[in-house]
This record gives sequence, C-alpha cells and structure tokens, in this order.
Amino acid sequence: MSNKRFFNSDQNFWLNIQRDNVIGVKNLKEEYKLSDEMLTYSLDKNERARVEYDVLDEAMLLVYNVPHQRKSENHYETTPMAFILKENGIFTFTTENTGYVVRLMESLLQRTPNMSVYSLLFQTLFLISDSFFPLVEEVNSERQRLNQKLREKTSNQNLLQLSDLEIGLVYLVTGTKQNAVLIEQIKALAIYRKMSEGEKEQLDDALIEAKQAVEMTNLASQILDQLSGTYNNLLNNNLNDTMKFLTVWSLLLTVPTIVTGFFGMNLQLPFTHSVFGWGIALVISLILSVWMLVALWRRIK
Repeated sequence: MSNKRFFNSDQNFWLNIQRDNVIGVKNLKEEYKLSDEMLTYSLDKNERARVEYDVLDEAMLLVYNVPHQRKSENHYETTPMAFILKENGIFTFTTENTGYVVRLMESLLQRTPNMSVYSLLFQTLFLISDSFFPLVEEVNSERQRLNQKLREKTSNQNLLQLSDLEIGLVYLVTGTKQNAVLIEQIKALAIYRKMSEGEKEQLDDALIEAKQAVEMTNLASQILDQLSGTYNNLLNNNLNDTMKFLTVWSLLLTVPTIVTGFFGMNLQLPFTHSVFGWGIALVISLILSVWMLVALWRRIK
C-alpha cells in the first residue's frame, strides 16, 4: 500500500510501509515527524513485543508478534510487527511474512469504515491473536499423525519431525505470552483514560483472545513435551533391554572359554586322558552356563 487510506469520514488515515523501504521510512520521519526512537524500534526485526506512549509527541508505539502463515524449516515462526499511532493516523510496518495483516485491516475498514484508529488497532490485534489458532490446530493434527507413526515404528525421521513441532511451538508460545502481557500494559498508559467505552471494550476483547491463544499454545506445548518425554523413555528402555541382552550373552559365552582354557593347560588335570574328556568339559560348561543364566535372570527380574 503506497498511498494513504482515509476512513472514519476522512478524519483518520492509515499508511502501511514495507519495513525494508529505507526511502519510505525516511519520508515518514520528515513528513509526519516520527521520532528516531520509535522508527528504530519499528524496523528492528528482533524487537520483542512492547508498547510505549510518548506524552510529548502524543504518539504510541506498539510491537506485536505476528505468526507466519507459511512454515520455515518445517515449523512456524513469529515476526514482530510495529504499529505507530500519532494524532489522527496509524502507521504499520510489514514484511513479506506479515503482509497478510494488511488484508485483515482492509477487510475491517470495508465492514466498518467509521471506526477510530484505536478501534482499528484493537480489532487488528484481535484478528492477529485469532490467526494463532489454525496453526496450533495444525500442529495438534500433525502431532496425532506422528504419534500414530511412532507407535508403529520409532524412527529417526519421525523423531526429527516431532522436534520440528516442538521448535515451532516455542515460537508460538513465546509470541502469545508476550502479546497478552503487551495488551495488559496498554491499560496502564495515560492514553487509556482518554479512550471511549467502545474502544476499551474492544481492547478487552483483544486481551481475552490473546489469553485464549496463550492457553491453547501452552496446552499444545505441554502435550507435545509429554509425548516427546514418553518416547525418550521408551528409547532408553529399549536401549537398556538391548544392553542387558548383550551383557548376559557375553557372560554366558565366557564360561566355555574359561572351561576349555582350563583343560587346555599343560598340567595333570582330571579327565585329561579320558576319551570322554571333551564331553565332560562340555557338560561342565553347560552346567555353569545354566547356573549363571538362572542367577542373572533372578538378578535382572
């Protein structure tokens, strides 16, 4: 969006700009007198969710975590998106991954063209929080599919896919928690007292939706952690069983070696010159092996 979009009977305007548009950002600074601090926060791709209100400039900066609609490296991520409200205008800074928020805002203005800038902001935050839900539902469906596959075969590929889901949920859980805290902080700003009852109600709706997103992502994360821990325990148990099996057989195989080595010594030993010496050695080895097997079985049991 390169031009202003006016709404609320042309009393307010909305201007969106790509975050990597250096010239456009410079023009914003010169034309609308946006502070360097707010623009710096708006363009920082690693900025955490935050809200600030400059009493002197009467400008509010809000950075909100927006989930990606497409996966990156087999998992979903979030990107901070900045909103600046100053006087009668709202400025948004988007990237390729957050561009769909522009379409959400356009649909809001088409349905309700007479809303205020704060109403537009709060309803946009509501829709952004709502966009977390389909992603979490997709993660839950993928978890159920992987759980079924892991029950059939615990392969490395399936475990790596499970790890990708865990990584994606870390982004979603962190993003939703920061968003909920951010909306709570708006109520502590001086501008909150100047809002209308309708705007405060819309802010409360956005907060409720943000908290629901937190609860949903937390629940999905806990279930996934439990599932991952269960399969880790199964793998450890399987490894322990394998090591027990190998240990038992290695001990049993040492018995014939010891017995035959003992009778192979160049000394006068019982049954040395007997034609049944090899059979006697075999019987001794068998008896000792059975005795050791019983002892080890009782010990393991």
